[in-house]
Amino acid sequence: MTTQPLRFGLIGTGRIGQVHAASMAADPDTTLAWVCDPFVEGARAVADRFGGTVTDDASAVFASGEVDAVLIASPTATHVDLIAAAIEAGIPALCEKPIDLDIARVDALLPTVRSSGVPIALGFNRRFDPAFASVRARVAAGEIGDLEHLSIVSRDPAAPPAAYIAVSGGIFRDMTIHDLDMARFFLPDIVEVSAMGSTVFDPGARQHGDFDTAVTTLRASSGAIVSISNSRHSAIGYDQRLEAFGPRGILQVANAPTSLVSLSTATVVEGRPPYQDFFLERYAEAYAAELREFVRLVRGEPSTSPTFEDGRAALLLADAAQRSATEHVAVAVELG
Repeated sequence: MTTQPLRFGLIGTGRIGQVHAASMAADPDTTLAWVCDPFVEGARAVADRFGGTVTDDASAVFASGEVDAVLIASPTATHVDLIAAAIEAGIPALCEKPIDLDIARVDALLPTVRSSGVPIALGFNRRFDPAFASVRARVAAGEIGDLEHLSIVSRDPAAPPAAYIAVSGGIFRDMTIHDLDMARFFLPDIVEVSAMGSTVFDPGARQHGDFDTAVTTLRASSGAIVSISNSRHSAIGYDQRLEAFGPRGILQVANAPTSLVSLSTATVVEGRPPYQDFFLERYAEAYAAELREFVRLVRGEPSTSPTFEDGRAALLLADAAQRSATEHVAVAVELG
């Protein structure tokens, strides 16, 4: 028996929404049925490329009877209400991170998520990056022994506009939250957070009381340590590295190059082209794999899609990091 593609409603057609629309178009198990954005011209542009009925009203998507799942890629402030609407309509949802900037709003929705039986997943796409996933599987298999130290480097090519920083929730909730989820992917039992932030170079971060440079240290109940280095700029391109250290060895993920060709001459040895310069290039495979895993969740098959609880835990860690960096204290956490 041939399984019909899942009909998706896409809510939000900004940069990340367009990434998801392209993933749906490329996946034979999905089709884009509805496209929604208050900026209706953006929705129409996506529908012109990938198909779907256009609307500027999310309630029309939920009431259409023509979607099997929704993907929420709208601004963070809309996420809680849209997840609640998806649950009320009985429609599974994959929502971009973070769930919200206010943990109280997340906690208020948590009982509904747990009792509804409606699949809700969070968009922590880096779990599905083939290199990171391979290291995690090999650590879990005991290849390097018990994990003692996980080091994560995550630096963007350039700082975002000041207007974005103003509504982002700050570097820890906006940027580090991906790395905090990656830390939990390896070590779910984080019990303490210490962070330091500084504003070294970005006027936008300074204008809005944010940091452009940060270092976060996490301690797991086992005693294992995670260190996360973040910067809002990187002259070498999109800097995304990981190292897992244990008593039997080290597993490492290097940056992705734009080419495997190198040059050696009398004046340079193994000169290489730059690293990839944008998250859309670096994590293209991860976004596609994330969608495939969510399809399995919607169909009731075994799935490793990150849960609403994963999104809550990452936000709790981000809040703890913000407090630690602001108050210069270590913060104990209970992720529940």
